[in-house]
Amino acid sequence: MGATYLGERPLKLHFIPYPAPGHMIPLCDISTLFASSGHEVTIITTPSNAQILHKSIPPHRRLHLHTVPFPSNEVGLPEGIENLSAVSDLVNAAKVHQATALLRCPIEQFVEHHLPDCIIADFLFPWVDDVANKLNIPRLAFNGFSLFAVCAIDKLQSNNTNSEEYSSFIPNLPHPITLNATPPKILTEFMKPLLETELKSYGLIVNDFAELGGEEYIEHYEQTTGHKAWHIGPASLMCKRSLEEKAERGQKSVVGADECMRWLNGKRVKSVVYICFGSMCHFQDKQLYEIASGMEASGHDFIWVVPEKKGKKEEKWLPKGFEERNAEKGMIIKGWAPQVVILGHPAIGAFLTHCGWNSTVEAVSAGVPMITWPVHDEQFYNEKLITEVSGIGVEVGAKEWSILGFGERKHLVPRNSIEKAVRRLMDGGDEALAIRRRTNHYSIMAARAVQEGGSSHTNFKALIHHLKLFRDRKSLHQ
Repeated sequence: MGATYLGERPLKLHFIPYPAPGHMIPLCDISTLFASSGHEVTIITTPSNAQILHKSIPPHRRLHLHTVPFPSNEVGLPEGIENLSAVSDLVNAAKVHQATALLRCPIEQFVEHHLPDCIIADFLFPWVDDVANKLNIPRLAFNGFSLFAVCAIDKLQSNNTNSEEYSSFIPNLPHPITLNATPPKILTEFMKPLLETELKSYGLIVNDFAELGGEEYIEHYEQTTGHKAWHIGPASLMCKRSLEEKAERGQKSVVGADECMRWLNGKRVKSVVYICFGSMCHFQDKQLYEIASGMEASGHDFIWVVPEKKGKKEEKWLPKGFEERNAEKGMIIKGWAPQVVILGHPAIGAFLTHCGWNSTVEAVSAGVPMITWPVHDEQFYNEKLITEVSGIGVEVGAKEWSILGFGERKHLVPRNSIEKAVRRLMDGGDEALAIRRRTNHYSIMAARAVQEGGSSHTNFKALIHHLKLFRDRKSLHQ
């Protein structure tokens, strides 16, 4: 992104990422972006999460990690379990979240003794607002969502203030939408105070580029909330990284990037379906069985990422003889995969995804159309941005909205629905060609956005300018 203006004092910034991969990875990409632009950056995290970040953040003299103890004993978690990706049930997920509230005291003490010019914190740390106000420090919020999802959630809440159950229809947006499932009220009620606290911040950082979703959603958000949104993504593109550095983002991959590349190099262009539902989604065996059956029936090659615990041969989550029959057509990765590297290979023709925003932006950046299968959080909103607003994907037909990605589900997505969705994109035809053209268009827009003079590049420079003005005015009045 280039150096700061000559003669100007660099900003001093503290980043506080929430301990979940979909939150940590983009915010730490953004922190790297500030450091590489000449600013002093400290990421405040916990010991186990620091180990993950050490592997995924390129060394930089202006980027530092500061650790505070994780309160495992206080919440009843084993030592070392400090991230939502390390648990697989709602009870322990709640304990991890409870622990993040207890991080306030050590983090506040550190900030008091090392005052920054700005705090950039995940919105799942609402107490940071109190800390920032107490110390008269500007705070930027980050939630890991698309701005489209934020606008949709806000409208959903304002349209259903007295309802016992939320409606799936959301009017009063630039593109009125009907969601494929009704949001769980407990989830929307959980989000409401967090988003209200977010609006008290100096602004919202969005891991996106303005052209995806369009300027109309930026105008809609800022006009309806009076809050500033800063689009400075895709973060994975903004940070210029080598193949090895891209492979190390997040946790340690169980399969090397070189091995994935060798396998993909033997495939035709746009002939492989990449299947991954993120680190927080754990389907039961019978749903995995349907995915395997649907993919085999489609006849298309695939790379399929499944949870590490599925590595046991005796588990009956695959049809009998599946791996032997598909030894040449498929690669199954049991654990973390180098997703950005895989998506960037020309052999990838589609991405069967849970519509997590990180994955969505990475697919758009790589020019890969999506088969949408939302599971939890804000993913059902993202699905509509992908399939209806932007027209860069098709829906598999998921209609069950979970609070988190754990536990049994009442309804399966059947193999025939999976096969049909895969074929819609992979078998060719006018619809598939139109989707691919639009996806390629947005990929080009993403690349332009992060270049000199592009929308995200310009927003990033403007944000730095605003933060410096705030700092300098504050200094004059002290």
